Amino acid sequence: MTVHGDTRIDNYFWLRDRQDPDTIAYLEAENSFTKEKLQHTEALQATLYAEMLGRIQQTDLSVPVKRDEYFYYTRTEEGRQYAIHCRKKGAGPEEVLLDCNILAEGHKYFRLGAFIASPNHRLLAYSVDFEGDEKYTVRVKNLDTGGLFADEIPNTSSTLEWAADNATFFYTTLDDALRPYKVLRHALGVNEDALIYHEPDERFTVDLSSTRSRAYIFININSSLTSEIRYLRKDQPRGDFRILLPRAFETEYDATHRGDSFFIRTNDGAKGFRVVEAPVANPAKANWKEIIPGRDGITVESVSAFQDYLVTEERHRGLTQIYIRDAHTGAQHAIEFPEPVYTADLGANAEFNTKLLRFHYTSLVTPASIYDYNMETRERELKKQQQVLAGYDPQQYQSERIYAGEV
Repeated sequence: MTVHGDTRIDNYFWLRDRQDPDTIAYLEAENSFTKEKLQHTEALQATLYAEMLGRIQQTDLSVPVKRDEYFYYTRTEEGRQYAIHCRKKGAGPEEVLLDCNILAEGHKYFRLGAFIASPNHRLLAYSVDFEGDEKYTVRVKNLDTGGLFADEIPNTSSTLEWAADNATFFYTTLDDALRPYKVLRHALGVNEDALIYHEPDERFTVDLSSTRSRAYIFININSSLTSEIRYLRKDQPRGDFRILLPRAFETEYDATHRGDSFFIRTNDGAKGFRVVEAPVANPAKANWKEIIPGRDGITVESVSAFQDYLVTEERHRGLTQIYIRDAHTGAQHAIEFPEPVYTADLGANAEFNTKLLRFHYTSLVTPASIYDYNMETRERELKKQQQVLAGYDPQQYQSERIYAGEV
């Protein structure tokens, strides 16, 4: 291979061809060699496996995520490898949406990619990978009948977003290097999909997201140093995506939405990022209003808009703090954490008009925990804490944090 005048020889380049019988034979020989050399450790391997398995809660249930009248969750069963995706309407009976154990039957490999219910909760778009090559195939399930639509889309990445009409969704496809580089629009029952966006620059990848307000779909275009967002109203799926802010080298940004405004987190003018408010009608830099300025030693890691609150994750001296800002009064407070060293981040927050904020918390002493936090009353409710088997007692441990740095 010669690149920029530099010639390199890769003696193992031929292994890239997965269909070459010599590749398979080589891998099988490597496996046999490994098994032979580690044969004397097989008893220890079995002991370690049994101990690790004994510390895993095999039959488990995730904390349900509320979206409209439904509560979506996953559960696992002992002896079964994959999750079962379910929901309940209010306090009604369980509805199994997708049993990944059944999908995986007869396949040597299985991985679930996208899993997104339509806005009216009657359809499910999901994608699967049976080869391990990170190329997903999209299918659509009718949740009323349990049947599958004939629509089948191969060679996609794992991101997908529905439009508001419950009959259209957008997805991304991969180039030869498995780079997500195109966005297409699919209408149920239509064979030919419309190309919406093509990113020719190999430094950039594309993915899709939806605002919590459910008003907009974003095409997120990112490289390691630069980003760009294009946006479209969900109720106008055949409209044109507009550029939120044109890409500028070494300028990164992301956005969230509420009402007539986008709230943009950007490193434009702030190494550790700042948050500005921009009108949806014209989000150009000249119309920005700074909400959270850049500050030395503090990085704004995310911004999330709700109907009555703006939530940010901010990192200072290695620790993340979650700040709640009242959208009407501007009053601000931080969620208090009980230990000197910990990890905290936002969880699944699907609802827009809510006072409850879900977050994750764990530390060297406290097992992974999920809380619902009332942003108005400042009360929190522990929804779930990871069960640590084999007799772990947190009272036998304590953690300290010693910070060495500038005074």
